[in-house]
Amino acid sequence: MASTRSTTLRNITSEFCAALISPPPPSELLSQYFSKNPQITEHGPEWARSRLPFLAKTFTGKDGCEEYFKLMTGTLEMSLSKDAFPHAKAFSVDAEAGVVSVVGKGHFSSKKTGKGWDEQFMHRFSNFDEQGKIGHWEIWADPLSAWDAVGE
Repeated sequence: MASTRSTTLRNITSEFCAALISPPPPSELLSQYFSKNPQITEHGPEWARSRLPFLAKTFTGKDGCEEYFKLMTGTLEMSLSKDAFPHAKAFSVDAEAGVVSVVGKGHFSSKKTGKGWDEQFMHRFSNFDEQGKIGHWEIWADPLSAWDAVGE
């Protein structure tokens, strides 16, 4: 049973990450990969929210998660290449704890200033429902580079 659950969680999260490379509208991402009451948290310092309004807050429910995408994509441009994420087998899965983690890489730039940077980031997925849909997506990235790029 744990092996089947592990495969399900790995497949859902790797498919979601692959979808981020050329993402459909947020509503489609949420309906396809997330549970009925999803949460998204991008970790970072609360003081940075004046420039990066998507940080240090947990967005809840489909409307809240759509707000996260709107705030993030309104502030930053994200460019992920086909090798942004490792093969699904490299995703770290703890089926008993219901947690999947993966490190990705990409290029980000400020929509305001055009200043960009390359970075690695970590995604942690948890609170999966019975079908294996994602309940909580947490992101740890480089908020200081984003802060600097966005400017005043």
